[in-house]
Amino acid sequence: MTSRHFTIAIDGPAAAGKGTLSRRIAETYDFHHLDTGLTYRATAKALLDAGLTLDDEAVAEKMAREVELAGLDRDILSKHEIGEAASKIAVMPAVRRALVEAQRRFSKKAPGTVLDGRDIGTVVCPSAPVKLYVTASPEVRAKRRYDEIRGKGGIADFDAIFEDVKRRDERDMGRADSPLKPAEDAHLLDTSEMSIEAAFQAAKSIIDAALSRNT
Repeated sequence: MTSRHFTIAIDGPAAAGKGTLSRRIAETYDFHHLDTGLTYRATAKALLDAGLTLDDEAVAEKMAREVELAGLDRDILSKHEIGEAASKIAVMPAVRRALVEAQRRFSKKAPGTVLDGRDIGTVVCPSAPVKLYVTASPEVRAKRRYDEIRGKGGIADFDAIFEDVKRRDERDMGRADSPLKPAEDAHLLDTSEMSIEAAFQAAKSIIDAALSRNT
């Protein structure tokens, strides 16, 4: 792999800060960015919009293969009901295969790409020269989600959010197909007591060192 085609794989549980970090890294290096979780949400939204069931794997796979990665709208796809639907289809092997194929195609864009999700370093881009695993304690992640909702004027129940975070972790880490876990050669960034700036600087030093080795 050369610097003309450089992939950064970022994994981690919900609300650990990997999305914010990924977008900043992509902007800093002028790389393409993909939040792979949105591809599952886009598939789920397509099924919901069409009034289709969420338990037909063949239909879900067809929708997954029609997802346009260039047209993913974070604001629309971040709605709670879409996330719940996405979690149901994300366990389907055929859906995962279809979306992983699309994500791998995206990862080959020049000059480089930043992909964040749950299985980037382990499944989607196992040969990426930089792999980061961004995590934080469930309590910290629940508090961040709580503050985010309240900050936007919404009503939030911390206990409910905390339980939801733990359920998502259990679902993501316990699934048979592509469970959430750090790649063996991933750099761990625990943001529980780390600012986004500190996390970015730590990531940047890792990326810069890898880029220098690949030039």
